[in-house]
Amino acid sequence: MRALITGGAGFIGSYLAEALLDKGWKVSIIDDLSTGSIKNIEHLKPNPNLDYTIDTIMNIPLMAELVDRADCIFHLAATVGVRLIVESPVRTIETNIKGTEIILELAAKKKKKILITSSSEVYGKSNKVPFREDDDIVLGPTIRARWSYACSKAIDEFLALAYYRERKLPVIICRLFNTVGPRQTGAYGMVIPRLVRQALKNEPITVYGDGSQTRTFTDVHEVVWALRHAVLETGAEGEVFNIGGTEEISILNLAKMVKSLTESDSEIKFIPFDEAYDKNFEDMGRRAPDIEKARRIIGFNPQCRMEDILRKIIHHIKNNS
Repeated sequence: MRALITGGAGFIGSYLAEALLDKGWKVSIIDDLSTGSIKNIEHLKPNPNLDYTIDTIMNIPLMAELVDRADCIFHLAATVGVRLIVESPVRTIETNIKGTEIILELAAKKKKKILITSSSEVYGKSNKVPFREDDDIVLGPTIRARWSYACSKAIDEFLALAYYRERKLPVIICRLFNTVGPRQTGAYGMVIPRLVRQALKNEPITVYGDGSQTRTFTDVHEVVWALRHAVLETGAEGEVFNIGGTEEISILNLAKMVKSLTESDSEIKFIPFDEAYDKNFEDMGRRAPDIEKARRIIGFNPQCRMEDILRKIIHHIKNNS
């Protein structure tokens, strides 16, 4: 089996490539390194079953060749991170929508199975928690840039499902909630690596807002397991799945846990959202998934505890700083 991974040098993509190679798959990666890093796949380069291309998915002739060689496609290439989304809305919209449109059209020509990674952001401001795949989407106004990402990922989903219904393209959509683990960078607004680095340096641990907002976090290995099994499960085609953790934690309690596990002397400092991002920024009070559908159809059952996930990340950052 040969897989094409767009965004394969990114955080999740590199773990997916590693897992597939370990299972004996052949893997092709394409990444423009805008948010990914060649360091993420450095340890995979000696594997004869890996080939990688540093280029954009907007290069249609190249993408046509890569799609033609693949048995299935994992489309992970996207603009990621709250800070990047707020600061670069044009890039966010164009990368997410145009890139997905290109890969779907090329996949449809050869009827190649494709998994699209979407985001929990599509649920927007909905307060019907836990979120279920068929719940309504509640987005904020267009004057607030953060909703451009949610909207772009929703359009990706609409487009993918249209290809499934109209052109019989075998499509799977996985809405990823906060995926975390070693190698994740805090450069684009990812909360855990930022908190851990601050704590290890005994700098103020910055919590945005009042810290009462809650999230779930999922170990990247469990997310990768879900992606691989979703592609292998025929019953997953044409479906949307929440892929996320079950342990809901407030950002303030997360910061306290990081401080405790790092034995840091840092103070916890509260930063208003308009100071951290911009004056029009909006955040959600709770974001937690209902994963019953993923459990039932693909066998997804995350077991990693928050404390254990944090210990692995702290260890990695300590030894790679």
